[in-house]
Amino acid sequence: MRCFRNIICLCICILFFTGCGSEKDTDVIKDLTKKIENSNSYHLSGVLEIINNENSYLYDVDVSFLKDNNFKVSLKNQTNNHEQIILRNSDGVYVLTPSLNKSFKFQSEWPYNNSQSYILQNLLNDIKNDSDYTFEITDDGYTITTKSNYSNNHDLVSQKIFIDKDKNIKAVEVYDSDNIVKLKMTINNIDYNYDYNTEFFDLNNNLSVSFEIDDSVSVINNIVYPMYIPQNTFLSGQDKVSIENGERVIMTFSGDYPFMLIQETVNSHDDSISLVSGEPFQLMDSVGIIDDSSITWISDGVEYYLVSNSLDKEQLIDVANSMSVAAIQK
Repeated sequence: MRCFRNIICLCICILFFTGCGSEKDTDVIKDLTKKIENSNSYHLSGVLEIINNENSYLYDVDVSFLKDNNFKVSLKNQTNNHEQIILRNSDGVYVLTPSLNKSFKFQSEWPYNNSQSYILQNLLNDIKNDSDYTFEITDDGYTITTKSNYSNNHDLVSQKIFIDKDKNIKAVEVYDSDNIVKLKMTINNIDYNYDYNTEFFDLNNNLSVSFEIDDSVSVINNIVYPMYIPQNTFLSGQDKVSIENGERVIMTFSGDYPFMLIQETVNSHDDSISLVSGEPFQLMDSVGIIDDSSITWISDGVEYYLVSNSLDKEQLIDVANSMSVAAIQK
């Protein structure tokens, strides 16, 4: 009888401690949810690291949010101080390059339609939408591992969200299918009650910066070639032509996976808004716009347009990212 009672007590203890563990993760998520969903505005800053084999790209990240659906994400490349802004306001979604007075506009559900390592609402939704998430108590706080939803990059499949003891997200690591870290976002500061007004998210206010036109913006001094080309595909034609206030290089690739690559200097006197289809997409050294058959991006004063009916999105991304590596090595 005594042995039976001991077994019963042991079972009760196991159930008790298991229940405590279960309550612990739900309590953390509940507190995190309250912080994020009850906030009418927030500001966070940190550093994003994008990892591509031996190459690493660092961005200073500054995120601003104001209800309802006003977002501004500033991404500044630490290597060349090239800043781009992803902006959402009541008029739409924009990708801006303020120093070149360049803006792209499109209708999009960004940032809600993909995982985003620097948007608090998206991280919270990823946790809530994954019934198989795992939870770990650490010396510094908690770690939650979830699936990730990068619809334009299916190689990014999971993420670890690091939360401190005050229930603040401190870091995010995004992994590929081989469990290799591809993105690291470190959050240095979060203010859940930042004083914004809607004018802060106005398009013109975010483009009204001083800039100087440099000769390097009006000529293509160095043509950048992709270091990745799909198998049985080759450069079959290249033309450089003059355009108003600049130059354009048109490359044609033929073979099993034909595509066209255009490099064109950006006219910073042109303040028109380019209307495009697609979604904002983070390449290695720039924020671009991606759709099913093309990627557009700006790097070092040159606008790139990559288009193909034969390449899938993963191949388009591989070609575009290989040009970032080539630009660094040239």
